[in-house]
Amino acid sequence: MAEIRVRFPPSPTGYLHIGGARTALYNWLLVKKLGGKLVLRIEDTDVERSTEASAQAILDGLKWMGITWDEGPYLQSDYAEHHRETAEALVQKGAAYRCYCTKEELAAKREAAQAAKKSFQGYDGTCRDLTDEQRAAFESEGRESVVRFRVPRQEGSVGFNDLVFGLTEVSLAELDDFVIVRSNGVPLYVLSNVADDHRDRITLVLRGADHLVNTPKQVMLYQAMGWDVPQFAHMALTLDPKKAKISKRRHGEVVTVQFYRDHGFLPWAFCNFMAMLGWSTGDDRELYETPEDLIRAFSIEGMAKRNSVFNYRKGDPKFITDPKALHINALHLRTMAVADLAPHVKQQLEAASIWDTAWDEGGDRRTWFLELLELIRVRYHLLTDFVTLARAFFDDDYPMDAKATKKSLRKDPALAQYLPQLAERLEGLETYNLETTETTLRALCEELSIKPGLLINASRVAITGQGVGPGIFDVFTALGQDRTCARLRDKAKLVEQPATPSPQS
Repeated sequence: MAEIRVRFPPSPTGYLHIGGARTALYNWLLVKKLGGKLVLRIEDTDVERSTEASAQAILDGLKWMGITWDEGPYLQSDYAEHHRETAEALVQKGAAYRCYCTKEELAAKREAAQAAKKSFQGYDGTCRDLTDEQRAAFESEGRESVVRFRVPRQEGSVGFNDLVFGLTEVSLAELDDFVIVRSNGVPLYVLSNVADDHRDRITLVLRGADHLVNTPKQVMLYQAMGWDVPQFAHMALTLDPKKAKISKRRHGEVVTVQFYRDHGFLPWAFCNFMAMLGWSTGDDRELYETPEDLIRAFSIEGMAKRNSVFNYRKGDPKFITDPKALHINALHLRTMAVADLAPHVKQQLEAASIWDTAWDEGGDRRTWFLELLELIRVRYHLLTDFVTLARAFFDDDYPMDAKATKKSLRKDPALAQYLPQLAERLEGLETYNLETTETTLRALCEELSIKPGLLINASRVAITGQGVGPGIFDVFTALGQDRTCARLRDKAKLVEQPATPSPQS
């Protein structure tokens, strides 16, 4: 069996798009599953929009995802002369020809076809069979020419067996003689892509279904050059809830890989989510803990024919992206080995300037750090939550949630006395642990004739700034005796006191 060779050919006109990321991921999974090579090719022939910065952003996005390639990255622009040579070879074979029709003439032809309500409104082949004298006359006039492929004028169709959608055919009568080289000498994608794939010995083209329209034309180009036609597999598209194609112009940064990197997604969790947009094993499984898990499960047979939905609603105050993406990221946060999670959290804390090198040096402080991650990670969806929602565990300068402060810390003015009293009791404990802290708090509540919930909720907000979190006694022990007592006393100052009555006049 010949080696499987696939490619990922992004255009460097912006950040790596999640549609492109999914294409790269599927190709990578396939070669890892079946063996073979993945070729990375940067299709930079759009001179006006392509930038080195965008090309680097694409490479950075792929590396962040953990996607590796075996050859490249090649620049398509380096092979422009090869593309033109391919076009000239087609002309010499009689499979293509030069067309001298002006833009105005082409527009007039289209208008006439539309007015006559003709079923075929493509190029009418005016220049298809020019004599040498006619071509010379046009050139003497200074007319520019494009190169068109000569579509066979006969009954029948051009087709290919798509590995996802099955046999796909287009009647030759529906195809006009399409342009393969512009008048400025720049080859079009439809030709360059074929020439590059042949040069790179690509055996399987796995790409988005939006390219289905190009494939019959490309099959004819392969055949005209006498080249082997690769297999094709087209992925169903990913649309938004309104069935519109996702794009940065319409949806903003949320459709770029950079967004997920910067907003605290685990790289593999992001890949896990991407894989589920248009592929499944036919069951309800949604968590693939490692790349190896997904590689074993992946197959072209599992790719859907129906478009998937990226369930993002711009401006939704609750979800920064598709809720399923957040859900899958949270699953990974909760299930991965805590030692594997630690470097990701460290990176977040370092970026926020609240990392303590003692947490990296082994011993009690390292043990404390890992045990803390085990305690708090079950409540978070993003790596950034360890800096925002969990900041109080790592830093004494932490924000106070306004709603939680009002609801729990300022619920009863007497908390201004209760919190320092609790601090005094906890401070006096010789053994400070889950059991002793709980016994102490409940005993104080009984003496004060108050419900434990009042003091528990107020204490949580006082020492973490948040209204929710792990069990309060876990929090007491995680923060330690000194930090807990200091915070109870300090935040007692935030308890609102009853207004002093105005003096009588």
